[in-house]
Amino acid sequence: MSQRKPLIKPFRGLRPAPGRAAAVAAPPYDVLSTEEARARAADRPWSFLHISKPEIDLPPGTDPYAPEVYAQAALNLAKMLSAGVLRRDETPCYYAYRLTMPTDSGDHVQTGLVAAASVADYDANRIRKHEFTRPDKEDDRVRQIEALNAQTGPVLLAHPASAAAERLLSAACAGLPDADVSADDGIRHQIWVIADAQVIEEISAAIDALPALYIADGHHRSAAASRVCAARHGANESDYFLAVIFPHHQMRILDYNRVVHDLHGLDEAAFLKRIGENFAVRPATAPVQPERPGEFGLYLPGRWLHLAIRPALIPAEDPVARLDVSLLSDHLLGPILGITDLRRDKRIDFVGGIRGLRELERRVDGGEMAAAFALHPTRMEELMAVADAGDVMPPKSTWFEPKLADGLVSHVLA
Repeated sequence: MSQRKPLIKPFRGLRPAPGRAAAVAAPPYDVLSTEEARARAADRPWSFLHISKPEIDLPPGTDPYAPEVYAQAALNLAKMLSAGVLRRDETPCYYAYRLTMPTDSGDHVQTGLVAAASVADYDANRIRKHEFTRPDKEDDRVRQIEALNAQTGPVLLAHPASAAAERLLSAACAGLPDADVSADDGIRHQIWVIADAQVIEEISAAIDALPALYIADGHHRSAAASRVCAARHGANESDYFLAVIFPHHQMRILDYNRVVHDLHGLDEAAFLKRIGENFAVRPATAPVQPERPGEFGLYLPGRWLHLAIRPALIPAEDPVARLDVSLLSDHLLGPILGITDLRRDKRIDFVGGIRGLRELERRVDGGEMAAAFALHPTRMEELMAVADAGDVMPPKSTWFEPKLADGLVSHVLA
């Protein structure tokens, strides 16, 4: 009987050479349009966007999924290797990754572990999912991995509280970082190489003792890694995928708000009367940022209202149905506004909480939208409960901030 492979393992990271991290680090590939990426990478020849969004180096209008795009990514990676901008560590290492994000209430800091995570444990659901994937997006990531023979976009994972893992990572960050980059958005990214064999062994044991890890962001990247592993029969490094693992209680989820184009034929008075059947409604004198689950802000042109779902409508045992995003859909968006398919209905749009409540006001007052809903952020414990139950979150349930950078550590499949 074969021995089970470890949940995580160290690997020979591909990283910017000393002094090159600021020139290389880039936003995640999926948060920028091609036009935005082209502008960001202008006059930055070593930006990782040339690898993660390689269509920016091809004529405008090039299909980002065309074969020449993936070939361009491989060419750009080879150029960065040849120029010595990227180097691969000689021995397998872990890497501590600290994110620092300024907020109105002070700096938010989270410290995680860059590691190679087991595809077998992903397939067996020990690395747990909470989201459906789309075949076209999986195909894109598979083709990117195969073209580069590397995983360059890390999967964001969460682990349940582990005093041992957190203590070890904190100690690893005691000295000067090996990379220290402050991005254009003000977020600081710091990397420490963990090469000590004893520390590596202790970190491996601390994480392997946990019952599960949870995908926070990166479902398509992890699904693509599984497909590549199956095609290669687990050869070389393909049986593991690039991940950054944070303690769940350090992670920061922002609200993911909703705006709707119309009131489904109702005037405001009739709309509010219908809402009052399932929600307590009261006027507000300031923008409503819900303070607890079950509360919502409603913005109509020129005014805010506070909504609170009637407690009897919150199911105690169903981890999906009790989510605020589900309560709003099941008791307001669907029955009152006729919006039942959040993935496809063009009458609804979504606004990440990083944009603030003023963005909701702007879109309604400008006449683009008829109403906006501010939600309380989904909690990590709620996400984990959904994943533990083998369920999936409703669309647009979580907005994680701060986001990881591409290019600081990549995982080569060789």
